[in-house]
Amino acid sequence: QVQLVESGGGLVQAGGSQTLACAASGRTVSSYVMGWFRQFPGKEREFVGASGSWTIYADSVKGRFTISIDNAKNTVYLQMNSLKPEDTAVYYCASAHRLIPTTERMEYDYWGQGTQVTVSS
Repeated sequence: QVQLVESGGGLVQAGGSQTLACAASGRTVSSYVMGWFRQFPGKEREFVGASGSWTIYADSVKGRFTISIDNAKNTVYLQMNSLKPEDTAVYYCASAHRLIPTTERMEYDYWGQGTQVTVSS
């Protein structure tokens, strides 16, 4: 059974930084695609970034957000810099049974519970 547990959400000021962590069990994060998505109130979950054979990012976060992996902890991180109020959302990590990273939400078969990130202006 694969489980993904996010942590690190909270309140941060605009221009600040925050790091989210996604601890995985039942699947080795370096051997599968690990993605990050976010969901705004009343909107569908949208792609943020994903790691796999290479790493991809949504245009809205490119240059500000970075995905990294700690193999020893089997944990994937989302480092978020230069945060903006429009980054306020619930952030989810997810895993897909593939190595080529994908933006497609339906390709991800396991999801974490989500963590709230609020950026104040």
